[in-house]
Amino acid sequence: MSKILIIEDDQKIRAILKEILEEKDHDVEEAGDGQEGYKKLEQGQFDLCICDIKMPKMDGLEVLEKAKENGIGANFIVISAHGTIDVAVEAVKKGAFDFLQKPFDLGRLEITLRNALDKSSLVKETKTLKKKISRRFEMIGESAPIVHVKEMIEKVAQTDARVLVTGPNGSGKELVSRWIHEKSKRANGPLVEVNCAAIPSELIESELFGHEKGSFTSAIKQRLGKFELAEGGTLFLDEIGDMSLSAQAKVLRALQENKITRVGGDKEISVNVRVIAATNKDLRKEIDANQFREDLYHRLSVIVIKVPALNERKEDIGLLSDKFLDDIAEEYGARRKSIQPAALEKLKEHNWTGNIRELRNVIERLVIMSGDEVTAADVAKYL
Repeated sequence: MSKILIIEDDQKIRAILKEILEEKDHDVEEAGDGQEGYKKLEQGQFDLCICDIKMPKMDGLEVLEKAKENGIGANFIVISAHGTIDVAVEAVKKGAFDFLQKPFDLGRLEITLRNALDKSSLVKETKTLKKKISRRFEMIGESAPIVHVKEMIEKVAQTDARVLVTGPNGSGKELVSRWIHEKSKRANGPLVEVNCAAIPSELIESELFGHEKGSFTSAIKQRLGKFELAEGGTLFLDEIGDMSLSAQAKVLRALQENKITRVGGDKEISVNVRVIAATNKDLRKEIDANQFREDLYHRLSVIVIKVPALNERKEDIGLLSDKFLDDIAEEYGARRKSIQPAALEKLKEHNWTGNIRELRNVIERLVIMSGDEVTAADVAKYL
């Protein structure tokens, strides 16, 4: 059931619309003028607003404009007995879902209502999904090293500066990259990840830049590369230290010129992409060993964020364990288990060579193997 507001100064039309909508099991409220209608929009969470244009106190376009300016999420269907193309265009420009002229064609009204409510439902689902994703990828910790990382993310996110994220395996480099994207002006664009270590050197250029049909034996059709797929968003180059030197040269050119050329092609394609790279290697040592280009390093490392190892932030193990206990209970559909203080101390004594990833696996193992509460004995047995 959807919640719908009718803002209309003609009581008869309000009554007709209300009857039609309540027959469809919608929750309907009414307002007799624009001012009253806007107050109701401010106070309630409506999925849809059906709003007349010519009304006393505040006309429908004013209500629409004010609602959009103040972040009111209801979709608007604007109605008028004096409809012209200019009015319809203006309404849509101001954010209306559609414009209907009185008297209504009931068939069109029904279709428009359904489409508008479908859009509202989709927006709600997207917001819910984003909240779930945000909770899943929440950055947990209050230790000085992780607070410093969070502060750097806040400063760099709103810029388009390239970022190099360093740190050991399992420490959360991907999470840092994701938060930079989510807090940036590119958040509505795609976040495209490339694991440079997982792609054979002979295929990495095709993966990054795409290829034209027939450019090599298995190229049976044209393929877009990750640079093009990340257009308007962020490209995350994970394990950049494992990229081949030939691919490094092409990435350097792409960063210098904001242009790429597909494998087997000769056309230059402009790209608008923010690049974040990550590595667990010491790139300075890789440069000395002629395994990494120094000019590319300087292009990538405008900002360097070092993610601490878990052993450097053991005071966060309690918060991280609580988060993992919540996540695992939700995944398993089971009651959340607790962890005894003595068990937590045992976890803090451990040498976490696998970092956050290892801790997550250990907590899951303890949840599976322990009783209602994780004890120090459980940790000693299953760690």
